[in-house]
Order: sequence, then structure tokens, then C-alpha cells
Amino acid sequence: MIDDLLEPLIAFRRDIHQHPELGFCEHRTAGRIAEQLRTLGLEVHEGVGRTGIVAVLRNGTSGRSIGLRADMDALPIHEQTNLPYASRTDGTFHGCGHDGHVAMLLGAAQHLVRSRNFDGTVHFFFQPAEEGQGGAREMVKEGLFDRFPCERVFGLHNWPDLPAGTIATRPGPIMGAADKFEIALEGRGGHAAIPQDTPDAILASAALVSQFNSIVARRIPAAKSAVLSVTQIHGGHTHNVIPAVVKIVGTVRTFDPVVQDVIEDAIRKITAGVALAHDLTAAVDYDRYYPATINDAEAAQEALTAAATVGHALLAPEPAFTSEDFAFMLQACKGAYIWLGQGRPEGSVPLHNPHYDFNDDVLGLGVRLHVALVEQHLARAS
Repeated sequence: MIDDLLEPLIAFRRDIHQHPELGFCEHRTAGRIAEQLRTLGLEVHEGVGRTGIVAVLRNGTSGRSIGLRADMDALPIHEQTNLPYASRTDGTFHGCGHDGHVAMLLGAAQHLVRSRNFDGTVHFFFQPAEEGQGGAREMVKEGLFDRFPCERVFGLHNWPDLPAGTIATRPGPIMGAADKFEIALEGRGGHAAIPQDTPDAILASAALVSQFNSIVARRIPAAKSAVLSVTQIHGGHTHNVIPAVVKIVGTVRTFDPVVQDVIEDAIRKITAGVALAHDLTAAVDYDRYYPATINDAEAAQEALTAAATVGHALLAPEPAFTSEDFAFMLQACKGAYIWLGQGRPEGSVPLHNPHYDFNDDVLGLGVRLHVALVEQHLARAS
């Protein structure tokens, strides 16, 4: 029954791909999703978390419930795929496969409406603004799980590093916490030929980057995991002026709040020391914008059990340092985040790459996994 859904789902996915929208601007996307859900006869709620959509499907007499989530925003990237359905919006691109996630969840809703092989309530969460803006946090803050209570919530993401047909998850941490730091080193500025008269923010920034790269190696136990990367340095506008201000930007990824605390404290202390040594002032803005994504152990096992009925289930040996705002949903409701392999035999393009495209060959598997999670958790009484 699912196979006959695939051709229109692929067409829907490619339409969404052609018309990508950034976080909290998914008006066309949300409208098209809501339209499709209403044709199924579902109860549809719009504007949840600003542009989010929630659809409700009830069947039977059980009071049990489950939530399934798909993110729907695009990235600010110029697409370079040259596909016939490439983005028509310059500088905006579905480079993470959220168009595929939407199509898979929509397909699951279509199948479950027809099959009704469950007893309870299914909540379909179409979430905005996953890419760094915390759409899941907004939905939760607006009472998502108070309005649409769930015993379990599951989020599915395509994963090019795993071969198509493989489904993986793990108990405990599966994605890292994401922190962003922005540091401003400020002096007076002056002539580059008279450096003795001007505190040098450029030189201080170099010292800062060098010392930051020792934090994980020298302050974090070897058994723990963390990543610190400086990703931007901005300062100066011409060759013969020592700039008054240099800005340093970077990210920290961790799985343990204690490790997170150690790194933030070290960044603040090192910055203060370097600024003092170079006769500068310093300001540190440290933002813990996404927490670690932590799977409930029982929910992860449920996901693996369901996965084994539709594909090759794999216990993921280690978490990924990339982040995911589904973490906010898992803080509010027990559940699990799942990786759906979409790797091609000839090799796959990574996520967030301008040449990336969702692999339509795994769309049916994603639909089946969603359905299996529902039918397993809301199984009819024998």
C-alpha cells in the first residue's frame, strides 16, 4: 500500500525543494503541508511555534499517544546541483534533506489514515526553524506537549554516512550540544609602523586562538569528548593600520554539561588573561543555543525494534558532534532521534553541501519506519 504513495510523494518533495524557505519563513511550505493534511481529514493546527503545523489522527479507544516530527526549513546556501527541480530561490536551498523529511512524514500520515492499524492518537509535528533558530524550542514553549500530549516522540533524519536501507540510533547522547562564542578584543588602533604605541588586537587574537586549541587537550579528561573550533576572525581594513577591534567567533560541541561548563569557564579566563597581557579590553558572548540530544533508553530500543521490521537496524556505536534542536522536544518528552541511511553505492554528498540532494530511493523506507513506530507503540490489544 505504501508503494503507490511514492510517486506523488517524490513530486511533492521536489516541489518543496524548488521552493525552499528559511526558518520561521516556511509559509508556502506550511500551507502546502496543511492543505495535504486536510484532504486526509485530519485535525490540523497551524501557527504552532510561529510557522509550525500539528496534525492529529485518532483511532480506536486507547488513551495512548505518540508524536512524529519532521523539520521543514532550508539553509542559506547557493545550490549547485543543476537538478531540474533545483531551488528557484537564490541563496536558499534544502541542503539538509528537510524536504525529504516532510514528504516521509506526510506519507506516513496518508498510510495511517488508510490502514488504521493502531489504537490511540498520532500527532504529526511539522517543525519550523531547525537550522540554528530553535523552532522545536518555540513549539515546546507554546505548550506543544500540553496541547498534544505524547508518551513517546520520535524524530527522523537522513544520514548520508550510512548506506541506504540502514536505520541507526542509540540510547543516551546521539547529537552534541551546540554553543557559539563571540569575542571582541578592543584597543585604540594606530599606525602599523609604530606598534609600540598601540595595543595589538591582531596579535592578541592569534594568542587567543592558540590557547583555545589547548583547552580540549589539556583541560578535558581523555575519556570525555568535546570539540572547540574557531571559525571566524575579523579585524582591520587596510595594510598600514593596527585595528582597534578584532572579533573572534567559534563553536563548542559537547555531550556532558560538566565538560561544557569547564570549556566556557576556560574561554572566559583565557580571554581575560590575554586581554590583560596585551593591554586590551575584552567582551565574551557565550551562547548555549542547542543542548545535547539525549535519547531515552527505552525509546531508543523501541526505535531499533521497529527499524528491524522494515530495514537493517544498527545500534550506533557513537554519537555525532553535529547538533539538533529536537533536543528540546526530548527534554520535554521521552523519545529518540533516529538516523535513516541514504548513502548511495557510488558515494554520497554530505549534508550542508551545495551539491547535496535527498535520496528519493529511501523515501519509502522512511514512511515504513514512521508507520512501524506507530503500529508498534499503539498496537491493538490482542
